[in-house]
Amino acid sequence: MAKRDRLSGNEAVAVALRQINPDVFPAFPITPSTEIPQYFASFVANGQVDTEFITVESEHSSMSAAIGASAAGTRALTATSSCGLAYMWEELYIAASNRLPIVLALVNRALSGPININCDHSDAMGARDSGWIQIYAENNQEAYDNMVQAFRISEHKSVRLPIMICQDGFITSHAVENIELLEDEDVKAFVGEYKPENYLLNPKCPLAVGPYAVTDYYMEAKRSQAEGMRYVETAVLETAGDFARLSGREYGLFEAYRLEDADYAVVMIGSAAGTAKDAVDELRADGEKAGLLKLRLYRPFPAEAIAEALKHVKTVAIMDRAESYNNHGGPLGADVMAALYRAGSRVLAVNYIYGLGGRDVRVESIKEVFAALKQIASDGRAGEAYRYLGIRE
Repeated sequence: MAKRDRLSGNEAVAVALRQINPDVFPAFPITPSTEIPQYFASFVANGQVDTEFITVESEHSSMSAAIGASAAGTRALTATSSCGLAYMWEELYIAASNRLPIVLALVNRALSGPININCDHSDAMGARDSGWIQIYAENNQEAYDNMVQAFRISEHKSVRLPIMICQDGFITSHAVENIELLEDEDVKAFVGEYKPENYLLNPKCPLAVGPYAVTDYYMEAKRSQAEGMRYVETAVLETAGDFARLSGREYGLFEAYRLEDADYAVVMIGSAAGTAKDAVDELRADGEKAGLLKLRLYRPFPAEAIAEALKHVKTVAIMDRAESYNNHGGPLGADVMAALYRAGSRVLAVNYIYGLGGRDVRVESIKEVFAALKQIASDGRAGEAYRYLGIRE
């Protein structure tokens, strides 16, 4: 039976972790993810979990400790944000290449500089090609639900890759919302016991972890790693199906909101999708066929499914909360436009950079984007495909 509670996004993630009771949690604090290990430390102190909670001296060390723990055969995780993620950059690639199903609670925050502690997606987007699965939440409920599903996805026997569960800094991490929690025993049963296939402390199957790979082996190792990513979509959907039967809440690779008959659509990630939904509803009330595609799974990128979902729209705006500094737009824009191109789509597409460093995104702002899309459809050409939203010129 579900329980209703009022929790911040960080507290919701910490509660999910308490219910899961992982084996090892190395942690180093950084705003705005600090509350996750802070809440979890209280669970440790109160005897509510038997997790080995390790306070380390840096984010590089926290990921290093998680790698060692996971390689030894335990269920391991950590949490970080922004520069903390940047500090563990080297270890991200090591975790992924060793096929270690580590979970990282990532609270998205702008990378320096200039120094900024507010939300954008520059941290996660910088790590998008590190070999980690990335799943994003719109709100606190999704942050909780995604964390409950995380270990099932990353530990899937055909996947065995690390996973980032992302939520927007402060906007969801510190805001308090009403959410539904599952019973502790239901979460434990859903996640199950961790059964590693190969690990250092298994005397029956000795192995080396992280050895030097010469040119004769390195490329095959990376191909094997890439093959694991091919099964992630299946693992995500299988896990989501089981979770829906348990909770009544349905998830997929993305959410198509009023998209089925839309002429104009926006594609985005994270909390701003809630604002976009309000804009869509207001425009629909005025007779405009507006729709939203909110991405949940970003890595691996579900290109074929996205192209299929957008094939009928006239124009689409891809909204990036990160800049790629390539003179052509943001990372999500590049991925979606490539997906449309490979599908032979005739959809007119533009890419907006928005919300950097926590810049507010309002309903009126999203409605401006839809107005631009309507004009593009009328003109029959996209015009400038690389745009900024809500910036002082």
